[in-house]
Amino acid sequence: MKSYLTAIMLLLSLGLTGQSKLLKIKSPVLLSGDSVTAYRDPAILYHNKTFYLFFTLIESEKDGKVFCYTASSHSKNLVKWSAPVKITPRDQKLNFGSPGNVIRFRNEWILCLQTYPRPDHYNYQPVRYGDATARIFIMRSKDLVNWSEPELLKVKGNDVPVEKMGRMIDAYLVEDKDEKGKYWCFYKQRGVSMSYSYDLVNWTFFGFTEAGENTTVLTENDEYILFHSPSNGIGIKRSRDLVNWTDWGSLITLGQAEWPWARGRITAGTVVNLKNVKGIGNYIMLFHGSGPLTETQGDFDKNASIGIAWSSDLINWKWPGKE
Repeated sequence: MKSYLTAIMLLLSLGLTGQSKLLKIKSPVLLSGDSVTAYRDPAILYHNKTFYLFFTLIESEKDGKVFCYTASSHSKNLVKWSAPVKITPRDQKLNFGSPGNVIRFRNEWILCLQTYPRPDHYNYQPVRYGDATARIFIMRSKDLVNWSEPELLKVKGNDVPVEKMGRMIDAYLVEDKDEKGKYWCFYKQRGVSMSYSYDLVNWTFFGFTEAGENTTVLTENDEYILFHSPSNGIGIKRSRDLVNWTDWGSLITLGQAEWPWARGRITAGTVVNLKNVKGIGNYIMLFHGSGPLTETQGDFDKNASIGIAWSSDLINWKWPGKE
């Protein structure tokens, strides 16, 4: 009896009893890409005991033409996911994708995303990135299922014409840690740029910092914690004032060395704090991996999969199958 109680106390001290949902996940891959499909750029929201997943869905059609969509799926347990549903149109001149996150704002849900225009792009052509007309947008919803038409974010200010805004991708929205009702938009331009707004319509440009793409920002302990993706892996920076940033921790590459499906690249890590959620008790990271080829070798519009990992401290990461 004493040894049994000791074992239970050990489990409690390790937090394992609070991770029942995580321990039931058998594979680090949540959505698996193939020769004509890529799942990229995940964003996740936990609401009403449901995980809502948003991501870029890339499909090659029978003639080889490649289209990008923003799509969604949901799950109660992180194991079984609903069939992906496209929430943006089929249009290579737009190619909506890279959802950053979902926030609650004035009694509705706001999803930020981007366009990634690649007119007349086919899968037998070299990898092509979104052109100079890429911009960032928001969509609105009352129920996380039905979404409004995308609205352009004029994050450089209303006096800057759309054609002068410059290429921008990978938006992420977060409320200011010190001023309620003030919201920041982080986006990929000159490193990571930042603008703020009180209504998500009128924006003021603030500045930028050197960082990679696919930003996520948490606010904890009077700090902003910024996750970003350089050429491979996920890095972390910290700041108290959005001006002075410090690199923190080591580059996160998880199990890439043992994962053929992510051997080409691990990127687009997004992190949500679910430490107070029963059955989770950790930070959750979603990301996408490309492989076995690198993205420049061809595994960009195909063979990209969304994976999962978790951590109690943002330094030490676990995933299904890790000892």
